[in-house]
Amino acid sequence: MILDRLTKTILDSLHEGILIINSEGIVIYVNSSYTKITGIDYNKIVGYKLDEVRTGAMLPNVVKTGKKLLRVKRKTEDLEYIVNMTPIILEGQIRGAISVVMELTDAYKLTKELEKSNKMINTLKHEIKNVRKAKYTFDDIVAEDERSLKTIDYAKKISRSNLPVHIYGESGTGKELFAHAIHNESDRREEPFIIVNCANLDKQLLESELFGYEEGSFTGSLKGGKMGLFEVASGGTIFLDEIAEIDYFLQAKLLRVLQEKTIRRIGGIEEIPVDVRVISATNKSLEKEIEEKRFRQDLFYRINVFPLYVFPLRDRKNDIKVLVRVFMEEIQRDYKRNVGITDNAMKLLYEYNWPGNIRELKNTIAFAANMTEDFNIDIEHFPKHMQKNEDEFFLKRKKLADYVEETEIYAIKKALQKYGYTVNGKKKCSEVLGISLATLYNKISKYNIEV
Repeated sequence: MILDRLTKTILDSLHEGILIINSEGIVIYVNSSYTKITGIDYNKIVGYKLDEVRTGAMLPNVVKTGKKLLRVKRKTEDLEYIVNMTPIILEGQIRGAISVVMELTDAYKLTKELEKSNKMINTLKHEIKNVRKAKYTFDDIVAEDERSLKTIDYAKKISRSNLPVHIYGESGTGKELFAHAIHNESDRREEPFIIVNCANLDKQLLESELFGYEEGSFTGSLKGGKMGLFEVASGGTIFLDEIAEIDYFLQAKLLRVLQEKTIRRIGGIEEIPVDVRVISATNKSLEKEIEEKRFRQDLFYRINVFPLYVFPLRDRKNDIKVLVRVFMEEIQRDYKRNVGITDNAMKLLYEYNWPGNIRELKNTIAFAANMTEDFNIDIEHFPKHMQKNEDEFFLKRKKLADYVEETEIYAIKKALQKYGYTVNGKKKCSEVLGISLATLYNKISKYNIEV
């Protein structure tokens, strides 16, 4: 067995020690790293039988057996090292064997560096999990209304999947509360839960926050670059609140992340794999945003796998009583005294339209409690706009929107009964009703129509 010039040049450049014997056990090559590690003179080993020069040499046995010997510890007077020994097989015949020698100090350093890196990674993960935990569970969602209970039941079912969820509904209905609860109900509950309010950041800042950046990618970038929130959330969930506010062109990059499950930092070329469940939310109609060319239709279909509609408070009035009780208990804890409410005050709460939903109800109870002398809330303690034209609140009227909703429910149910509940049946229903398939699914979810 003869080594060519290129092979020798390559082996001579290695930091590890290399020794090669032929099928007769004669040393035909050692590199300078080998002689440096072992302390053996080149001229006293090359051309000699290895077992005659090195007492107890194990490499000749590798030639005989054809079996590898890995991570063998060897020792001289001054040095310890590790040897990997492998047979050289050509055309089915053992033609020799090779030893690869590494100083134990080098191996020790690599091990220590690896331990240090793993410790740092685990520390960062621990910090992320502690700081970025989802706060709420389904037990924290206060509900007694049948519509609310059905919404919670549906949300629990979709929590089991890793597919995207899109939560839509008016401001103040509790969309973020549902996002927390879905994460905590999922298999990802022990992993990060990252919240991003897309309305609070401009295009460039949002892009750098979501995807990170490499050092020097723009003026003011941090030394060493920055990890994006998709990387931080990997293994867990990212909640994109107010997703309709994302810049149209940035939506294309988000779509690519959802499709490829990788991100590329600003100024970077490396594709970094991420395992993230996306939950999004908005108080806008994305169908309307699509029609007006402000939201990408392909992104909508990606995020809207599980649509979740959170009803406004005026459509789930049976939740008001229990919500008021919870808010009053919070006030009682803060002020350390009982808080009461009159029947007329409760009646007004039921008749009011609640444009600000649960958030407005909570603020109203807090305001009224502070307006009382004896912590017994009555109509006069509510904000002035609620007291105005008080008699109108007690007029029982059916509004036009109620008739529209009843008509939509009736039409959808009849269409489903006629064309069936399969995907093809629903496609036919959407054609007959003159709406998109996505809109049909949203209305089925919104009205809790059983399919």
